[in-house]
Amino acid sequence: MITDVIIPALNEEGSIGKVVGAIPKSLVRKIIVVDNGSIDRTGEVASSYGAEVVLEKEKGYGAACLKGIDLLKGLEEKPEAVLFLDADFSDHPEESGSILEPMDNGDCDLCIGSRALGPRERGSMTPVQIFGNWLATRLMKLIYGGNFTDLGPFRAIRWESLMALEMSDRNFGWTIEMQIKALKKDLRILEVPVSYRRRIGSSKVSGTIKGSVLAGYKILFTIFKYSLKWKS
Repeated sequence: MITDVIIPALNEEGSIGKVVGAIPKSLVRKIIVVDNGSIDRTGEVASSYGAEVVLEKEKGYGAACLKGIDLLKGLEEKPEAVLFLDADFSDHPEESGSILEPMDNGDCDLCIGSRALGPRERGSMTPVQIFGNWLATRLMKLIYGGNFTDLGPFRAIRWESLMALEMSDRNFGWTIEMQIKALKKDLRILEVPVSYRRRIGSSKVSGTIKGSVLAGYKILFTIFKYSLKWKS
């Protein structure tokens, strides 16, 4: 498959080079790092490792992802799949093949790397993250019938499927919006186990009480918001 990578990044100069450098270049065509308004050398480091850097000044994980998608929309030859992963080196980019292979084999339209199913380094997820992940996936099971174990950001989706989802969330609700809409569109969804480690640097979300509360609120809000539109 022709696969392009989108990596949202905010002040990740200590990790972004490791992330871009560890992505198997034989599997991807283009690596896009969306600099989400960093005040450090994130963009410069990413560029030095061969990534294409684009700026999105509006803070927000979803806003950064949408910026990367807009860039891909402008290409003459669109990708067949898009791979998303974080810039903090908590994911293992060398495992990209495990996520892309089922899609390349025609087994799924959306493949999510599950941290719950794979080996996880002690301390890589806070108790609040673990509980929030459990609660969100259980609610999606109850409301939508989706059998998920994780909201992990390390994932790949077919380009046509991504376009059909009409993604819109501009911050913390991005991953869960994708999963709920994928269920509604009857996409073929697969989870595969991925490894997870302690991130480099401090988290903008789980690293603060405010960030954790805002993320939790947005995730729950998104779950219940789409439940009102589920039958429409």
